[in-house]
Amino acid sequence: MRISIKGFEKNIYNLLRSAGYHPDRGDRGEQISFCKPIRGGRYPRYHIYYDKHKEELRLHLDQKPSKYKNAPDHAGEYNGPLVEEEAERIKNILS
Repeated sequence: MRISIKGFEKNIYNLLRSAGYHPDRGDRGEQISFCKPIRGGRYPRYHIYYDKHKEELRLHLDQKPSKYKNAPDHAGEYNGPLVEEEAERIKNILS
C-alpha cells in the first residue's frame, strides 16, 4: 500500500519512530527501510520503505522470512484489513 507524504517537512526517522517503527536496513540510496513487529518476535511485522524521490511510504506486512538465502525477507501482503488499518493509523499520525 502506498502512502503519499508530499510536503512532509519533519524528520522521517522521528515520524516513524513515533509510530513504533525502527530502521531495518538503514539508508539504501533512494530508499530507507523501517519495520515494526506485530508480536514479540521478528515475524509477522509491518515493513515500510520510504522513497525519498517520490515522497511516499510503501507499506506491507511480512508474514514470514524467506526460505531462500539472499532472497527478499518476506512473504508480503500489500493489501488486506491489517495493512489498511496500519496505513490509516500512519495517515492519522501524519495529520
